[in-house]
Amino acid sequence: MITTIPWEDRPNNSKDILWRYSKNPIIDRYQIPSSNSIFNSAVVPFEDGFAGVFRCDDKAVRMNIHAGFSKDAIHWDIEYDPIVMQAGNTEMIHSDYKYDPRVTKIEDTYWVTWCNGYYGPTIGIAYTKDFKTFHQCENAFLPFNRNGVLFPEKINGKYAMLSRPSDNGHTPFGDIYISYSPDMKYWGEHRVVLQTPPFMESAWQCTKIGAGPVPIRTKEGWLMIYHGVINTCNGFRYSMGAALLDLDNPSKVLYKSRQYLLGPAVDYEMIGDVPNVVFPCAALHQDNKIAIYYGAADTCVAVAFGYMDEIIDFIKEHHF
Repeated sequence: MITTIPWEDRPNNSKDILWRYSKNPIIDRYQIPSSNSIFNSAVVPFEDGFAGVFRCDDKAVRMNIHAGFSKDAIHWDIEYDPIVMQAGNTEMIHSDYKYDPRVTKIEDTYWVTWCNGYYGPTIGIAYTKDFKTFHQCENAFLPFNRNGVLFPEKINGKYAMLSRPSDNGHTPFGDIYISYSPDMKYWGEHRVVLQTPPFMESAWQCTKIGAGPVPIRTKEGWLMIYHGVINTCNGFRYSMGAALLDLDNPSKVLYKSRQYLLGPAVDYEMIGDVPNVVFPCAALHQDNKIAIYYGAADTCVAVAFGYMDEIIDFIKEHHF
């Protein structure tokens, strides 16, 4: 049970479903000496505070992941050196790059997934108990794939992961799939979950979509927050949306929102290494409150707040 998650009340006169933290961004691009940018990172409750795995691109723009710790999930101490992996269920822990991590606690183990460079992007997996020693496992899939997100519990006795099969570049397409594993080594039973809609139905997510934070179990279904992309005359524009998935069969979509929850609209989301990006990777929730962590403009980390029942009502009211 989380004792305290970060929180700031909705601003007066605001009717937004999600609202930005007034002191965003919470992590600056130069928070550690070597970094060019820190963004698209994952945080979880840990011991008497919080731990996280952070995407830190260095000044050679080499992409890697670093561990970090915090007492309040706002002010972070990020390790200067990248995570060094030990062998887990395989001796093959080759990695050309690591980026866009997610962290999921399943029983007593923290599982890290990320986009792993192995002759192209695929989904890397590692586990840790203390965020100091990490054991890398077999890659989940063949290249090319991104946005691997584990469910926080087994489904019908198997581990379950969302992902977005793609290509080797700046993918101009992509749908969300689910896959299952008995042991975190062998993955199969791949099923489509959510597909991009036609432009006229919901343009903000018509180019590609990808799972974001770890899905949250609610009485209405799995709350899946995701990013959606439209290809504009100024390039890709990333926004945040949400859907509800069936608890027993998450490949079944109950509701998906036609409208986005949060799109790039303030300077730190619109100006940066990659402009116009809101990219959610983690969420902390307590009772009805949720704090969503997202990468902004591929440069820094920001937080938005909301109430889960309002998000669910919004999805159901604006579904298609």
